Amino acid sequence: MKSGNPKQALSTCCAAHTLHDGLSDLTYVLLPLLAQTFGLTLAQVGMIRAAHRTAMAAFQIPAGLVAERFGERNLLAIGTALAGAAFVGLGYANGFWMILVALFFAGMGSAVQHPLCSTIISNAYPEAGRRTALGTYNLFGDVGKFAFGGLLSLLLMAGMPWQGPVVAYGIIGLVIAGLACFWLTGSRPASTHEHAAATVKGWGIRNRRGFIALCLIEIIDSSTRVGFLTLIAFLLIDKGLSTGWATLAVPLILVGGMAGKLACGMLAERVGIIRTIIITEVVTGIGIFAAVTLPGIAAALLLPLLGVALQGTSSVLYATIGDLVERERLPRAFGLFYTLGSLCGIAAPLGYGIIGDHLGVSHAIALMGIAIFLTLPLCAVLRPCVNTELIKI
Repeated sequence: MKSGNPKQALSTCCAAHTLHDGLSDLTYVLLPLLAQTFGLTLAQVGMIRAAHRTAMAAFQIPAGLVAERFGERNLLAIGTALAGAAFVGLGYANGFWMILVALFFAGMGSAVQHPLCSTIISNAYPEAGRRTALGTYNLFGDVGKFAFGGLLSLLLMAGMPWQGPVVAYGIIGLVIAGLACFWLTGSRPASTHEHAAATVKGWGIRNRRGFIALCLIEIIDSSTRVGFLTLIAFLLIDKGLSTGWATLAVPLILVGGMAGKLACGMLAERVGIIRTIIITEVVTGIGIFAAVTLPGIAAALLLPLLGVALQGTSSVLYATIGDLVERERLPRAFGLFYTLGSLCGIAAPLGYGIIGDHLGVSHAIALMGIAIFLTLPLCAVLRPCVNTELIKI
């Protein structure tokens, strides 16, 4: 899709990102309430969370493939409406199975957002400004995570039942789905999508070597990020901090990450893709080793600065997809890329958790600091493949 108004396309995608990431992370606040309301076991709580995350991971690539035929705007509106309707249904849930089904469909609806919004923005900003635009879009996902969960927590503290806000969030999703049809102007009709897609064979990868290198960087970066977020509180507890203070670790990282996602996109526009990736990954590695070696309070104070680099690299990686893939195949490429990140979000906590059980949490986190430097030789592979005229294969 080529938007007639890039700023309008960006604002629409930022609104969609705020909504979908807000709804997705709202489940962290809701699960204890659902368990208490309906007498759920921990196994049932785990099944509910797994259903939501599995649906999000499983439908990202299909969303990209379907969008090539029917249009990014159309599928984004349908997915957003599905997620909104699922949360409206969740507000009227009467037991485990209805909750499970509602959150599965919520995950299915949210699966379309990342690959399709990234495609829309990449097409709206095909050259200059793409990394800043995607960094801005990336930032608004974290805004949604804070705003939706934070507001619900405040309403619960004020004594409001959870059902009302959940239904209201779902209605907001339905409204944004409708507005997306009007805000995303200049989209191609389905017939144009089909014709354009037919002119590009396969996945439309211009340089297979560069694309594989970028995917491997994403796997290492995402695994390090999720693994660190999972174990950092346990590291601070080992250093003598109270559990209450240790639980602030992730919010401190995310606050820095919000700034980093925007700043790193802007930095890539100024100094280049490869230099920015190298800077952020080196800073991440050094910061992880510092968190392991510093005393508890000092390590905690370091976390917002570490979050800038730890979270910020993703903006640069997402924006580089457009340099390596034909425009007509961006939806499926973004679907694959985000799916890799989702799979890392499942595997990394498990793998590093097992290492932590056997070697200790400090050794597991130190291993993350070592692993992140594996991205540097991959940057050397990626360097000649971006910002140059590439031969399509």
